[in-house]
Amino acid sequence: MAKIKIGIIGLGTVGSGVYKSLQDFDEVEIVKIAVKNINKPRSVEVPREILTDNPFEIVNHPEIDVVVELMGGVEPAWSYIETALKNKKHIVTANKELLAKKGEELFNLSEENNCVVLYEAAIAGGIPLIMPIKTILAGNRINKIQAILNGTTNYILTKMDTDGASYEDVLKEAQTLGYAETDPTGDVEGFDAAYKITTLATIAFNSRIKFENVYREGITKVRANDMKIANELGYKIKLIANATIDENNNADVRVHPMLVPKNTMLAHTNYVTNAVEISGHPIGKIVLSGPGAGEFPTASSVVGDILAIAREYGTTDYLLPMMRCRHHSTAKPVNINDTYNKYYLSIKAPNAIGVIAKIGTICANKQISVASILQKGVNENNTAEITVITEKCLEKSIKEVVSELTDCEVMSLIRVAE
Repeated sequence: MAKIKIGIIGLGTVGSGVYKSLQDFDEVEIVKIAVKNINKPRSVEVPREILTDNPFEIVNHPEIDVVVELMGGVEPAWSYIETALKNKKHIVTANKELLAKKGEELFNLSEENNCVVLYEAAIAGGIPLIMPIKTILAGNRINKIQAILNGTTNYILTKMDTDGASYEDVLKEAQTLGYAETDPTGDVEGFDAAYKITTLATIAFNSRIKFENVYREGITKVRANDMKIANELGYKIKLIANATIDENNNADVRVHPMLVPKNTMLAHTNYVTNAVEISGHPIGKIVLSGPGAGEFPTASSVVGDILAIAREYGTTDYLLPMMRCRHHSTAKPVNINDTYNKYYLSIKAPNAIGVIAKIGTICANKQISVASILQKGVNENNTAEITVITEKCLEKSIKEVVSELTDCEVMSLIRVAE
């Protein structure tokens, strides 16, 4: 069998893992690797003659069959991939942002040029998701996904929970350990998880999800005291990527913190581990869990995609039909204000007669039923922190409640998973 020839764009953490892993497979030959700086010291020894600082040498190379894009971001990555596809080269990528923002254009262009695009590593690192959904689970109508898709935020929330520490203190620790970037915005504000759930929901629901319609809320407002109270109430707080779709193709896709019941697997998915809970018919509910990032877990998925192409290459003129994009409809987005959820509210209120009754009355006036209301002691400044858990109610209504609590301060408003 002839070797498949590949070019790699990007030799960072994941690219290095891919290079090392591919040394074990004779059916793959690495022809070129594009890097920013050829002279930079690296953790992996690469023959200098295969390095280039011009990715167009790879995407225009006449002998390269597969381009492996591991640089991230939309541009210039999209320009390289676009050129590669027009040159009839297959694509393996781990680029979650590009998939979320340019997915429709990407897959349309790949079909026009009879090329396959594989991206197992882009959603949950080393956890197999895309290929199982497109093959083994293809006979299911998947209608719900709840997932932990970002290791940085899961690490921060786990440490806040176990150590009782503040968000700010744990973030500094995570940055020191290399789990969080110097600028952690992409992780802590939920962008990374939003990119991932956009593509995952599109594949699982067989209907396109537009990234701009995905509601996003990060973890920066979660307090150590919220963690403490959640534990007392039987919950853990996690950043959840949530997606549901109904029979009329209405899709509710979002990322935000949630109180997750302790008797669920997601509640016990800790530190940098990821987990994805998929529900549908006839499978019911399954959970896939494992390392969501890192050199070798992510490289595992990238190499698996490369080998999937290599082992079919030359056997057919239409490669990997099961992995091709087959959906052309776009789901109808559900606005967050029109969703129904249970809520946790932490309210700082003056310690005065009738305050709890007033909170209950405002909720009742908005057709919101209170499941529990709890006050523990009084602060030195004669205020009390009151915890309210609601029954399922309209998002728009709970926001109106918050706006009417004029003599109180709503410290936290977090949705509660069922």
